[in-house]
Amino acid sequence: MQLYTSSVAQTRQAGARLAKTAKAGDVYILDGDLGTGKTEFVRGFTDSLGGNATVRSPSFSILNIYQTGCIDVYHFDFYRLSDISELEELGFDDYIYGNGVCLIEWGSLFRDYLPPEARTIRFSDRGECQRVLDADFDF
Repeated sequence: MQLYTSSVAQTRQAGARLAKTAKAGDVYILDGDLGTGKTEFVRGFTDSLGGNATVRSPSFSILNIYQTGCIDVYHFDFYRLSDISELEELGFDDYIYGNGVCLIEWGSLFRDYLPPEARTIRFSDRGECQRVLDADFDF
């Protein structure tokens, strides 16, 4: 499935669209270059669930947790990780197999460590705020 967005608001709407079907235990890999809208997508996802947290890229913290009115959202960024032991130190399995939804930026860097049912959305920049979201599933 491909979605095309031409503004930050539309990228957030795409995140909100996914949130309508997401459930506890779901894992989504958000891949794409820097600045392609991954964090804005998460912002839309979280806001649509009733979250009032400030969504920021977890590039330095590795994990941000957002409590919404419906479900917890675990927002990871694997970009700076050098090996799997860093995830183990975070207690990653507790999140990935927990009661929330995992949204993982740069998740393909450690794809073999993720559940086989994890879904992928690839973000591509087409210039002038144009984005293509290419998912391996429908939402």
